[in-house]
Amino acid sequence: MNPEAIETLSCYFHHLEFEKQVSVHTLKSYQRDINQLISFCTQKDYQQWSDIQAIDIRNHIANRHRKGISSKSLQRELSAIRSFFNFLLKKHLLLNNPASHIRAPKQQRKLPKVLDVDQMSGMLDTTPDSALEIRDLAMFELFYSSGLRLSELAALNIEDLNLSEQLLQVLHGKGNKQRNLPIGSKAVLAINKWLNYRPESTDLALFTSNKGHRLGQRSIQLRLDKWCKKIGLPEHVHPHMLRHSFASHLLESSQDIRAIQELLGHSNLSTTQIYTHLDFQHLAEVYDKSHPRAKATRNK
Repeated sequence: MNPEAIETLSCYFHHLEFEKQVSVHTLKSYQRDINQLISFCTQKDYQQWSDIQAIDIRNHIANRHRKGISSKSLQRELSAIRSFFNFLLKKHLLLNNPASHIRAPKQQRKLPKVLDVDQMSGMLDTTPDSALEIRDLAMFELFYSSGLRLSELAALNIEDLNLSEQLLQVLHGKGNKQRNLPIGSKAVLAINKWLNYRPESTDLALFTSNKGHRLGQRSIQLRLDKWCKKIGLPEHVHPHMLRHSFASHLLESSQDIRAIQELLGHSNLSTTQIYTHLDFQHLAEVYDKSHPRAKATRNK
């Protein structure tokens, strides 16, 4: 690509960062995805963005698919490319968006893994042996109690919680959206216990290290993994499984998918509907185990 084209791309990333105010994670993803397109253009010896046609975008995505890139990743790459070309359209640097009608290959939607109620109880009812484990249990209780994302839990400050009202406020959810969430009574007890041990710190973070620094996302993942190994949980548990378990268990009890959508902070109901498939899978398993003629029917 010629220097003018690269400069235009820099303007786009500046627009994302300072005008759209996307997260650092989103910005890096867009940069990585469009750099893949630049590599394709370099192979074709294209010099400017107007050289790229719909057939080129289709070939680029097909090449990425042949390299084993998942459909989900390709959908994200296409979203980044479309967004960039829409930016060029608004700047009157293109007449059309060559990526507008290109679709990524479909793949079967995987059901999220969850822990059952007994596994969650076993995980959260184990007695902690140290102040750090008291903190860890408070984190895990809050994960499961309020269905938080890992990034949301790590970003929580003490002032974001109203323990007397059993409420918390997520200030920086996905897409910078805010939402209010209930906190279960057991989570409130666990957090109050942790606050008695939390070290004095100028950091406002709810969950800190023993030196008073905010606990990062990777540290939370490692602590969860360590806890599950300690209690002998056979599953490989990652933080998002606690969010999935929260949603699945609520749906089994309430069947109110709209409420669950609000609690999870999903923009689209279609994202939440994955849990309806999960709930049916659970019901089918119960049916197979319980109905006297289920096995005979299904083995035919």
